[in-house]
Amino acid sequence: MNIDLVEKVKAEIRDVVDFPKEGIVFKDITPIMLDPQLSNEIVEHLATQYKDSGITKIAGIESRGFLFGYPLAMRLGIPFILIRKKGKLPYKKVSYSYDLEYGSATIEMHEDAVDANDKVLVHDDLLATGGSAEAAAHLIKKCGASVEAFNFLVSLDFLEGDQKLKQFTDNIQAIVNY
Repeated sequence: MNIDLVEKVKAEIRDVVDFPKEGIVFKDITPIMLDPQLSNEIVEHLATQYKDSGITKIAGIESRGFLFGYPLAMRLGIPFILIRKKGKLPYKKVSYSYDLEYGSATIEMHEDAVDANDKVLVHDDLLATGGSAEAAAHLIKKCGASVEAFNFLVSLDFLEGDQKLKQFTDNIQAIVNY
């Protein structure tokens, strides 16, 4: 890992105390978006990391997973898949429902987004408990594709979200770990 990049990203991440509820320290990546040079360094780093990996598509989880996932897909010259909350995609969809700490959620992707030959990288901004990334992987597998890797800007390692993802692959990466 590029230590210089890790330090630059950490310097831009803002802690927001008691958001979205009391007792949580939210890791806000939006200051990174104000620095186009750093944003480009992140995409370059990811492109170098995955250029020879054999992945055929990148799936970004709504909505912050789109921020670097789509530019990475463009840089690698491969398709980008939108994984969105239920009701947000216009075409024929496949769905996957999963439990949250307080309730449940459903995510969707277009039914023609992947096929059995695809090797997919799942990208999101942050790995916490792993629920969203696990659901995205189940959705991709439901359509016959394989999940080759997971990538996050930030991993909150103390929440052990990676444990939910290891059923799909051990290739779980983050730029910054807390």
